[in-house]
Amino acid sequence: MISPILVTGGTGTLGSQVVTLLRESGREVRVLSRRPHSPADGIDFVTGDLTTGEGIDWAVGGAEVIVHCAGGASGDGLKARTLVRAASRTGTPHLVYISVVGADRIPLRSRADRAMFGYFGSKLAAEKVIALSGLPYTTLRATQFYDLILLVAKQLTKLPVVPAPTGFRFQPIDSGEVAARLVELALGEPLGRVADVGGPHTYTVADLVRSYLSATHQNRLQVPIRMPGHAARAIRAGANLAPKHAVGVRTWEDFLAERVGRTA
Repeated sequence: MISPILVTGGTGTLGSQVVTLLRESGREVRVLSRRPHSPADGIDFVTGDLTTGEGIDWAVGGAEVIVHCAGGASGDGLKARTLVRAASRTGTPHLVYISVVGADRIPLRSRADRAMFGYFGSKLAAEKVIALSGLPYTTLRATQFYDLILLVAKQLTKLPVVPAPTGFRFQPIDSGEVAARLVELALGEPLGRVADVGGPHTYTVADLVRSYLSATHQNRLQVPIRMPGHAARAIRAGANLAPKHAVGVRTWEDFLAERVGRTA
């Protein structure tokens, strides 16, 4: 009998797509979630909390592959440590982790840096825990998802005047394409740190907001601002980009047309 693949964060934007693709490949899937869910075809939901450790030993039991998609703006190092400790007690499962491009290139030297860009440090902390765990692992870094860019654009355009950080560029990618790559890695051998993945095009903040406003038939004044701090300087230098790994196919414009255009 083939053991189930455990997906942490399997109900989120990325994790839910990973679960769907794993099921389409014929694999049984176990999903770790903080809230109870009813079982679905070929999917077993397990309730647990990576922050407290509650239910994690049960979740990892018998899983030979763990796709770790659970994360947030902070605390990812602690969650990874909890997962690694539980997994190590059950054997040597292949741990597949999704991180972010530039995790090791964004300096967080001040409180302001950590408040604005602490997500990068959180991901890097988890990477280090996994790399030093002694477990076979694969880590994939991706640029920001279109889903996140859309959420930020929605929030910014609620303001009468939209702040546009000067020099900030992003290379967003479709979360479905990242999910497909994660599944490919999960079904293969552990590879350690693999090549980054980024979207097909790079955009300024003004570009992204302008295209969202156009898709939703809105008008807003954008005001350029210069963000202070070491982290912001690194972003302006392109530390969050992967120009040599622009492997994404679906564009931001494609995403907007499907997600926003039909409801605008």
